[in-house]
Amino acid sequence: MANAVSLPRIAASPITIPSALFNVCFVLFVINLSFFPTAFFAHWWIYDEKGLGIPTDFVNVWAAGRMVLDGHPSLAYDWDLQKQVELAVLKQDFVGYFAWHYPPPFLFVASFLAQFPYAASFAGWVLISLMPYLAAMRAIVGRNFGLILALAVPCIFNNALVGQNGFLTAALIGGTLYLLPTRPLLSGICLGLLTYKPQYGLLFPLALIVASQWKVFFTAGVTAAVLALASWLAFGTESWQAFFHWMPMFSQAFLTEGKAPWWKLQSIFALVRYFGGGEPLGWAFQWVMTGSVAVCVALIWRSSVRYSLKAASLAVGTLLTTPYLFTYDMTVLAIPVAFLVRIGLGRGFRFYELPCLGIAAALMVTFIFTGAPVGLAATLVVFGLILARCSYGRAMAVPIPSLRKSPASYSR
Repeated sequence: MANAVSLPRIAASPITIPSALFNVCFVLFVINLSFFPTAFFAHWWIYDEKGLGIPTDFVNVWAAGRMVLDGHPSLAYDWDLQKQVELAVLKQDFVGYFAWHYPPPFLFVASFLAQFPYAASFAGWVLISLMPYLAAMRAIVGRNFGLILALAVPCIFNNALVGQNGFLTAALIGGTLYLLPTRPLLSGICLGLLTYKPQYGLLFPLALIVASQWKVFFTAGVTAAVLALASWLAFGTESWQAFFHWMPMFSQAFLTEGKAPWWKLQSIFALVRYFGGGEPLGWAFQWVMTGSVAVCVALIWRSSVRYSLKAASLAVGTLLTTPYLFTYDMTVLAIPVAFLVRIGLGRGFRFYELPCLGIAAALMVTFIFTGAPVGLAATLVVFGLILARCSYGRAMAVPIPSLRKSPASYSR
């Protein structure tokens, strides 16, 4: 069957990690790992030198959770009321809003975190959400090097600095794709949990339908429905009403008015707006990009190329098909990179692959220092590497009809 997921076995004698890849990843790993303890004691992270909370994204999570614990979950969606809670915990004013816009099921996470002091909750959230991300990267790469690679990705700096949920998003996407061939029920549960950020699930139904992965498809749907029901029972109808009431205003503020500077968003829509294009032009570019990527992913998932390339194409496609893509969610780019690295470690890297991965990493480092909106370029570099592998794979691949292969076989 052309659409069967094939999982070839890893080479009996895996290729040694190229020294250039290991050295670059190790340097970035050390920098990322040492920065945050240093930043905390230097008052660059969480609290400033006056002992006041530094205004960052995590404050909206803690404030929303505090409002749930106080018995007012629906009021977490009110920008002005939530800001009052944020001001109280930070003890200083800030321009604009850190608004809560997640579906009600994510209030379970927020209310849990709000039970702890702000600093402990902030640091704890970064560490707790990091664990499943590390596990997913280690599993995909298939070696302990996956842990170094995971912590070397420049985007993790942006995510941890503001206490965002990029680690969780990457873990759920990586878990969905890694578990799909052998643990479809667990894969579907991961995908169902991803509904806390529905914009990153747009391509999954398409790929699952094309590949006839109905067990994953329906398990994800059931998981999402159970989450919605649980949040309705816990937080009431008002929380869902508030979510749908405030969502258009949130979209208006960020995708029409540009309340968050366009350079913070890494989509083609935002890039058009950054260079002065109007909203209709931005949407035109975005829809062309979304349609093109959807067609590519569908063709790849119907082809006989190795499963690791199918998974990588779907992971990178999630970043290209949404206009609402902040830098912290670029952590998801680590997932397709991990699949590419696994292939390279199993069958050898092509002469251009490591330099191109280096370019993608350099682009993201550039963002950290300059704020230039280069995330789209980095994503397209990785997507190009996947398409190049797929093109070669279609010429060389031999279809393997069995779905139930060892998950250690992503590399061929």
